[in-house]
Formats: sequence, C-alpha cells, structure tokens
Amino acid sequence: MTDTITAPAQPRTVDARGSYCPGPLMELIRAIRESAPGQVIAVYSSDSGSRTDIPKWVEKAGHRLIEVTPRDGYDEIVVEKTH
Repeated sequence: MTDTITAPAQPRTVDARGSYCPGPLMELIRAIRESAPGQVIAVYSSDSGSRTDIPKWVEKAGHRLIEVTPRDGYDEIVVEKTH
C-alpha cells in the first residue's frame, strides 16, 4: 500500500508593493474574504506600517500569522485564513 502525500497548496500572493497604508491591509482583507479556510496568503508590502498593522489585524480577526520576512525593499507577510 502506498501513502499519498499531498503537497501544501501554493500561497496566494497579494503584491501590494507601492501601495500605502491602508492599501496593503485592505488588499489582504479582500483576499481573505475570497479564500477558503486553510488558504495561505502572502502579502508583499513596501509600506513599513504593514509590518505592524497587518499582524495586529490578523490577531484581532482570529487568523494565523505565519511569518513576516524582510525582503529586498519590501516585507513578505504570510497569513493563514483560519475561519
């Protein structure tokens, strides 16, 4: 018998680079509304406020923050929709 291993779904990417507060957060909220529970969403934001604003909103909304990673000129904020 062979076990089937399912690869995790590719995260949905929201490229909000060049958008200023509250743009990246609003784009994440739209993506969360359009996604099913368990979906992972990666937000790319060059707005430094997103580094704190998005994690605060994710906690308040009851979703899961996976990571915030500084990239070259932007942050990658990865979130899992939980409900």
